[in-house]
Amino acid sequence: MKFDKDLLRTVLFAVGVVAMVIGIYQTLLFNDLMRNYWIFMVAMACWMPLLYWRQQERLEAKIAEQKEKLAQQARAKTPAKSTKKRR
Repeated sequence: MKFDKDLLRTVLFAVGVVAMVIGIYQTLLFNDLMRNYWIFMVAMACWMPLLYWRQQERLEAKIAEQKEKLAQQARAKTPAKSTKKRR
């Protein structure tokens, strides 16, 4: 069985959103942020890996784009070989 990273992302995002909503509700209900601080930290702990993974994907995409640009420049510098046979 293969590990599905997209499922993990969905679960972490959902748990983070639910924790944030519960934290806001509890804070408004009891008017005490410090009592519900841990709930907000659970939400942030769920979102931190998502932000990290997104940053890594952007970095990998940028590196791949730069490699592709360098490959195109290298192809443009080298002349294409002729398909005609010389006599």
